[in-house]
Amino acid sequence: MEAKRHIVHIDLDSFFVSVERKFHPELIGKPVIIGGSPERGVVASCSYEARAFGVHSAMPTKQALKLCPHAILIRGSHGRYGEASREVTQIIHDTVPLYQKTSVDEFYIDYTGMDRFFDCYHEATKLRQKIIKDTGLPISFGMASGKTIAKMATNQAKPNGQMFVKHGDELKFLAPLNIGKIPGLGESTRNKLYQYGIEKIGDLQRTNIRFLETIFGRYGHSLWEKANGIDHSEIVSHSDRKSISTEHTFHTNVSDPRTLETTLVSMTEELSSKLRRENKLSSCLAIKLRYGNFETHTQQQKIALTAAEHILIPGVKNLLKMAWDQHRPIRLIGVRLSDLCTGSYQINLFEDNEERIKLYQAMDQINFKFGDKTICRAAGMEIGTRNFNPFMRG
Repeated sequence: MEAKRHIVHIDLDSFFVSVERKFHPELIGKPVIIGGSPERGVVASCSYEARAFGVHSAMPTKQALKLCPHAILIRGSHGRYGEASREVTQIIHDTVPLYQKTSVDEFYIDYTGMDRFFDCYHEATKLRQKIIKDTGLPISFGMASGKTIAKMATNQAKPNGQMFVKHGDELKFLAPLNIGKIPGLGESTRNKLYQYGIEKIGDLQRTNIRFLETIFGRYGHSLWEKANGIDHSEIVSHSDRKSISTEHTFHTNVSDPRTLETTLVSMTEELSSKLRRENKLSSCLAIKLRYGNFETHTQQQKIALTAAEHILIPGVKNLLKMAWDQHRPIRLIGVRLSDLCTGSYQINLFEDNEERIKLYQAMDQINFKFGDKTICRAAGMEIGTRNFNPFMRG
């Protein structure tokens, strides 16, 4: 008999805002927006007081300030948020048997099997209380038999709450919720379901799976499973380090900075696109240089979790400057993105704007449909046809 799964999803509520309020208590109770410039930036995070006016993440900052003109706009600090995230991660790492970090402020924990010895919900409650006590940050969690329902339970428990969907109660919990509560359900899919009179998850539960497959293809099957609480996806250990990398050997040794940078741009672009396609983020960036005499050097740096080349490309260029003795020609150059974890691209980069986010989405859709490098930055075009063969390795 298969053991009952006990999966916990943890989410730090309005993470960036909560961190800012630790340092600036005068912000408590006020509408706060963390994000880019009022002209072209987007909202990275916002307080619940701002959400009450219709503000949400990924919204253009200009639009957010129109909806909530009295909001306090803060540019934010990567370093401060990264440190707070590491503090929470360390507490979880020291406390639980198996966990997966999916973003700077989200975690999944697997307590499966521990119910023989402990009350899993009680253990999750103790963990939440410890994080709140040690970090001063509000946090919510949901516990359920799978990752999808656990995440939805967390969303229902917010702000600063907790919820347990007991085994056997999954359909009852899901049925009254709007279909928009299903994680990853896009606006176009939601609107199409509305056209067929499917508004609640209960409606989706009663819909014939063949009909959904006819309308949405393979995704229709996945949609039906989520609506019925079926989710067998595993918790991938945070300590299970993986990397994605690519190398290029030049026909003749190269000492031209522009050629080297162009090669790096193209490789980084290809790797970051692959990360987004596989729903992964990297927190460590590295380059490899091999000189004509086969002497090899690597240079790496820790970065905030990302899959965005507008963050990665300046990083690899900077590493090139640090690692390269410019008097020596290079035979081989490589890029590696490591310390990967599962997670989608986040609007937590304050240089983001609406056009850039839409650009990524459009590029990924075209490259997914017609093949890698169908569309890329001009800087990478001249070597775009070369075969870099990026690969995943453990």
